Amino acid sequence: MIADNLKEIVDELSIFDDALEKYEYIIEIGSQNFDFDESYKSDKYLVSGCSSSVWLYCTKVNDKLFFHSDSNAMIAKGLATIICKVYSGNSSKEILNSDVKLLEKINLSEIITPVRQNGVASMQRYILKFAKDYKDGS
Repeated sequence: MIADNLKEIVDELSIFDDALEKYEYIIEIGSQNFDFDESYKSDKYLVSGCSSSVWLYCTKVNDKLFFHSDSNAMIAKGLATIICKVYSGNSSKEILNSDVKLLEKINLSEIITPVRQNGVASMQRYILKFAKDYKDGS
């Protein structure tokens, strides 16, 4: 399912020819993200390594993990929303066994700065940590 989620995002972004259009679409994706519970805006859920504030938390429903994110910057919020879409609805095992090089697959490494690339990598590490924690019974 991760591969299917990733393909959907790749297909959506592939309709845009230039970087500005992709940026605008990423911002639009973030502006449609309303599923974040404000009570999670705390240091416990703050992703370190991002240039802006990004909060990320996970819920588990019937052995499937669902990720929720928010940010104080629209491009970061859009990127976090994309990452959550890719991984949500999968089991811990599926997430931990996935070999997703997200920026390469989505072709965003060409348009986002190295600082934002580091932020995306940090978000992915948090998702993997949540998956490991839930797999281990937390």
